[in-house]
Amino acid sequence: MAENRTKDLEVVEKKPIAASEGEPTREGVIWVPQVDILEDAEAVTLRVDLPGVRRENVSVDVREGVLTLTATVEPANRSWRSVYSEYEVGGYARKFALGDRVDQDKISAQMDHGVLTLAFPKAERHKPRRIEIR
Repeated sequence: MAENRTKDLEVVEKKPIAASEGEPTREGVIWVPQVDILEDAEAVTLRVDLPGVRRENVSVDVREGVLTLTATVEPANRSWRSVYSEYEVGGYARKFALGDRVDQDKISAQMDHGVLTLAFPKAERHKPRRIEIR
């Protein structure tokens, strides 16, 4: 994307979240999930890596032009005793500013194998169109 062009989807917060910034009821570590942002003529697509997250533990909220994504991870088996671990269980949180070129009423989400895919259709007035010459 060109730098001077209005962005359809912009990262608002791209840093680890300190414990004091999280919700008071949240326990454990909060991670910033990795994302890929793709664009074509019809939509902007956001793919979010959420390993260990089940569909019912994901929350996507849009308010005042900001998309907020939160997710929690449940340990695989609470009866196991950890001997050694390189993976710390926690939650995920990330925010994105939505540009006016996105039709916020038509955002859709799909979760498949730990990857959340959000589709942001472009508003009709911002889609490329061909002008017919008479």
